[in-house]
Amino acid sequence: MDSPHGAAVKAEGFGLKGPRGWVFRGVDLDAAPGALIALEGPSGSGRTCLLLALTGRMKPTEGHAEIGRHRLPKKMAAVRRISALGPVPGVNDLDQALTVAEQLREGALLQRRYDGPVRALLRPRGERRASAEARIAAALAAVGLDPATLPKGPRTSVRDLERLESVRLSLAVALLGNPRLLAVDDLDLKLSDAERAEAWALLRSLADRGTTVLAVCSEAPEGVTVLRTVAAGEPATTGAPTAPARPAVARDAGPKITWGRPAAPASPADADAATGPAPDNDTDGKTDGKTDGNTGGNTDGKPDGEKPTTAPTAKTTEPTTNTTDEDPKGADDALAETGRA
Repeated sequence: MDSPHGAAVKAEGFGLKGPRGWVFRGVDLDAAPGALIALEGPSGSGRTCLLLALTGRMKPTEGHAEIGRHRLPKKMAAVRRISALGPVPGVNDLDQALTVAEQLREGALLQRRYDGPVRALLRPRGERRASAEARIAAALAAVGLDPATLPKGPRTSVRDLERLESVRLSLAVALLGNPRLLAVDDLDLKLSDAERAEAWALLRSLADRGTTVLAVCSEAPEGVTVLRTVAAGEPATTGAPTAPARPAVARDAGPKITWGRPAAPASPADADAATGPAPDNDTDGKTDGKTDGNTGGNTDGKPDGEKPTTAPTAKTTEPTTNTTDEDPKGADDALAETGRA
């Protein structure tokens, strides 16, 4: 059942494959509107890519998902309209050159320009300004950020904010459009234990208001719905949930849902994508024109037939199940392949 304030999140066999292999695969989830969902796992296990795919920013290659009755991947634009990104490094970073007040005004202007109704642009300037100020005040109150308490008040530079203050500001900007699904990446990055508890309390308060919240973290607290990613080399677990996901309003103990079962490569090409190139082979599949010393063109400076003294390089045979989303090249490849909005 959907809600005008929050969006239900359902996924079945959800997966994303890039040029270097599977980023994530076999994701199953059924969460009610207003749920607080933690995408838990180590860095490099596909958490950020899953977050972007569930919010319509990356196109999946397998399975499907429904976000507020909008089916992915067919309705990616519709999902983007009802979702918003909080802090996601490399995607929607705050502008370090702006002040807090300027960042909020810019967010309100962009939201009105691209997400608001056309008739809103035709209202008198004073009315538009009052509406933007009201939305900014409501968003700041929701995230518990009072610009007056900052060192220079609203004129405090974004670069001078503490980590938790920066998270609050990013969430305030995201809430200006009244999203039904809010996504946050690396929530517990560079936070102390006390600050981490404060950040999770903030997300719980937003979920209690009805907004569905997705948060990437290394370790989720008790009482939230958890999707646990599996890093490369870990023993795979089944992707089926042990119990149906419940909305975070219950606050007692959310079920653990694990995913990330590696699939056997269907072809040599898939195997190469999963394991990476072998150390001694050309990655482009072409000969380099060099000889091994038996037909001329010896380049090692030794007579033909003499073996090199260097020790052979051991080849790895352990398959890699996920591509790291924090690896810049891996992220760029996945985004180029799937078409990030």
